[in-house]
Amino acid sequence: MAIRLIAGLGNPGDEHAGTRHNAGFWFVDAVASAGLGGGACVWKNEPRFKGHLTRCPTPGSGSHNSLWLLKPSTFMNRSGAAVQPLLQFYQIDPTEMLVVHDELDLLPGQIRLKQGGGHGGHNGVRDIASAVGSVDFWRLRIGIGHPRSLGLEQAVADFVLHRPSSADAHDIQAALSRCIDCLPELVLGQTGAAQRRLHTDPPSKTLPLKGT
Repeated sequence: MAIRLIAGLGNPGDEHAGTRHNAGFWFVDAVASAGLGGGACVWKNEPRFKGHLTRCPTPGSGSHNSLWLLKPSTFMNRSGAAVQPLLQFYQIDPTEMLVVHDELDLLPGQIRLKQGGGHGGHNGVRDIASAVGSVDFWRLRIGIGHPRSLGLEQAVADFVLHRPSSADAHDIQAALSRCIDCLPELVLGQTGAAQRRLHTDPPSKTLPLKGT
């Protein structure tokens, strides 16, 4: 099924802009700037949807030839308050939505695409599932690493609310570029092809063995 909405998750405010928890915002900003259908997309504040919204033309044909991008202006744990009214107003099924968020269980540079399943402890995903009454939306998980897998003693809550190192930021941005390259396939519902490309990790990125 084609994707009609991409919701990038993050926290509002300049103080959060460069933090790991805002990887979803980074992605939709990159999509808007890329202008897949020709020309950059312009963000507008939409109070009724509690977020910033833009509509971009997309390649391909069909009854839905444009793509909504959303950045909730709520904090992460209230993301559903932005997503649910937009889905309802534009009659978008949860299966036609892609939620993009940071993922602790993946190293910087790793990406995973899946549909449904649990929230994995991510408060934004948890709130969206509760608000829309479904877990059947697609998720694009952008690896940011876990403080333990990166050899840090930092608490997780503190880690996600700080900026990544220069090396990690480079790997995350490279991952976002790979996602942009696969976006036409994602939007057209060619998720199997997108998964095959996105799940091929960079050679240097392998998760440490458990217990080591």
